[in-house]
Amino acid sequence: MLIDEIDNFKAYLQIEKSLSKNSIEAYMHDLEMLQNFLDDKNENKTENEKLYLNGSNKDSFILRKFIDYLNADYQEKYQRKISPRSQARIISGIRAFYKYLLISDKIDTDPSKLLEMPNIGNKLPDFLSVDEIDRIEAAIDLSKPEGHRNRAIIETLYSCGLRVSELINLKITDLYFDLDFVKVNGKGNKERLVPVSKKMKTEIDLYIKSYRVHLDIKKEYENFLFLNRRGRKLTRNMIFLIVKELAKEADIQKNISPHTFRHSFATHLVDGGADLRAVQEMLGHESITTTEIYTHLSKEYLKQTIIDYHPRSKMK
Repeated sequence: MLIDEIDNFKAYLQIEKSLSKNSIEAYMHDLEMLQNFLDDKNENKTENEKLYLNGSNKDSFILRKFIDYLNADYQEKYQRKISPRSQARIISGIRAFYKYLLISDKIDTDPSKLLEMPNIGNKLPDFLSVDEIDRIEAAIDLSKPEGHRNRAIIETLYSCGLRVSELINLKITDLYFDLDFVKVNGKGNKERLVPVSKKMKTEIDLYIKSYRVHLDIKKEYENFLFLNRRGRKLTRNMIFLIVKELAKEADIQKNISPHTFRHSFATHLVDGGADLRAVQEMLGHESITTTEIYTHLSKEYLKQTIIDYHPRSKMK
């Protein structure tokens, strides 16, 4: 049965694709849901009645039944609705599994290609204005020991457009401030160089001299840039908590996360006329189409500006 190949698929994602732990867990979760569906359907069935994924033409029928199950039986059983966006991610996970089976010569054709993606619309990410970012930084209490660290974190997220995982894994040896660059280890262990601003360099320098230098840094964490008060690397959750608390202090009404600073970084660059290929390179996007969302976001911003401020828009 093809479902028995899950462990080999996981090893493929780890070794050959070099995916992060979080990405691999997402793929495994998608396939676990598929396995649970098969277990539910095969309960109290005779051997001839049971559903198996074995690379035959029947697989496409079973996969479509699985999508129907997500829309009905699963929601009824667990009292939890699966959004179209989550369904799209699950389908992507299944497609990745079948792509692996295909290149591993486990199957001859890919039945997952027949699965239709749900319509998830074009939800544009929220971003902050420069004024809002300045308000967040101004809300940081520099009299507290972690004040300069938190300001350096916010400035690094915004000035370099980093993902949270990239931020918490940033190392001192990744800082090439004499060349005005930082080296970022992104998705799939792909390295990229991102220019840094004078303000970011200043904030990191203040953080190192006023906070980090006084820490009792634990073994194995000496090279990590951002540390907690116990001298260990910060976690993803800690960065989320810092951002949420600062947004509250600055009275920012938007629902923001650390990723909002990455969106803001890209949006402000595109608004300022930056070349899309350059923005793609700095964000570490594999495809230019992922970066192109920021051109749409800018158009929406312009449209809303006209609605809010043009006198003809106010006429009834």
